[in-house]
Amino acid sequence: MSRQSPAQATLREYIAEVLKNSTYEQGEVLDVVVAEAPDLPGCFTQGSSFEEARENLIDAIEVWIMAGLQGGEQLPLVNGYQLAISGSPEGDRRAQAEPSVKA
Repeated sequence: MSRQSPAQATLREYIAEVLKNSTYEQGEVLDVVVAEAPDLPGCFTQGSSFEEARENLIDAIEVWIMAGLQGGEQLPLVNGYQLAISGSPEGDRRAQAEPSVKA
């Protein structure tokens, strides 16, 4: 039985997959919308509207990913996708995509 390797995703595609699983909740005490990316532990933010919370979440996801890459951490699989990484054997890893995604 062969083990299928995960699909490779560009940064834009990876963020789009993370957004598919994201949750949004109207705050109970404050008048804000809380947005969370449960696939990325600790990645959450808020906004005054759904649209603002989503835009802020995209920024938070980008920061979460870049911090993980800089720290040499293995990024989680999201919906069967892993972020495509390129770089030298010395560990100079870079995501293959354009930054600042407006998915």
